[in-house]
Amino acid sequence: MNKENYPIDIVITWVDGNDPAWRAEKNKYSGKMQDTREIRYREWDNLQYWFRAIENNAKWVNKIFFVTWGHMPKWLNTDNPNLVVVKHEDFIPHEFLPTFSNRTIEFNLHRIKGLSEHFVYFNDDMFLISPTTREDFFVNGLPCDTAMLRPVIVYDSPGKKEKPHELFIAPLVDMLIINRYFNKRESIRKNWRKWFSLKYGKGLFHTLLMLPWPYFTGMQSYHTCYSLLKSTFEEVWHYEEEAFNELSARKFRTNLDYNSWIFSFWQIAKGSFWPRRTDFGKMFRMGSDNKVVKQAEQAILTRKYKMICINDSVDNNSDFESIKRCINSAFEKLFPEKSSYEK
Repeated sequence: MNKENYPIDIVITWVDGNDPAWRAEKNKYSGKMQDTREIRYREWDNLQYWFRAIENNAKWVNKIFFVTWGHMPKWLNTDNPNLVVVKHEDFIPHEFLPTFSNRTIEFNLHRIKGLSEHFVYFNDDMFLISPTTREDFFVNGLPCDTAMLRPVIVYDSPGKKEKPHELFIAPLVDMLIINRYFNKRESIRKNWRKWFSLKYGKGLFHTLLMLPWPYFTGMQSYHTCYSLLKSTFEEVWHYEEEAFNELSARKFRTNLDYNSWIFSFWQIAKGSFWPRRTDFGKMFRMGSDNKVVKQAEQAILTRKYKMICINDSVDNNSDFESIKRCINSAFEKLFPEKSSYEK
């Protein structure tokens, strides 16, 4: 497919965790065995930098679909012709609403009216910090991704005794679906040039070590933005409609859910992807380690990667405010000028 023949959209999901109306509705449904932690909804006050980053570093974008519960930043210029505001009720089936689960939102993105076949999905903690091209995300109509086998290991955090529903095992349950429909050895054999691309560097050794196992034990996910095909969602939904309906009906995410990585994993297992370098992006897990915070700050200021993820794992509120100031100050230095998406 000629690269000029298809548009590429961006989808970003956002929630204002400080909105009293939203919090009141969420509290009606909060219960046990659900992930209602504050870090799932906490506001970093840096969404304006996300839009500035897109305007500076993604000249190729067709439309930005801004997915929201209903609230919007006061500064957002909704008259921008490239911006499409999408409320949950506009695309999520009525029987799944209201929802406070990013799983429900993500698994139904393909239902957004007007969304192009080729789109890039961002969480609101993922930022483009260097110029990008269409070919960073799609080549010959195929999503760019990294095919790397990894073992999925379930373990407690140091010093903790977590219950099963508190553990992050989504990559493990995702593999249940992948192994149900794909033969690992056949998938790799048919697309061996993609699986053993030199773009993966040292990551190739992980795949080589996992080759003896007859099933997919796990795949690497870098927790950066995802290049996706709308038809992939439709295909996986076709096979797993009952399971996905059950997932979408939950008001809050649980750690026993599938997660949206399943769509990227499916594309890789099917061979519907184009190899991408492993250093395309980097996730920084914000927590008590000041060294990681400093690394993230320097990555922003030096544009070390094309994109980064500022993942909120901060337990202490005072630490959170300090870390937020540090990261947002770096973004302000990199993107000091307002974008056309701001009033």
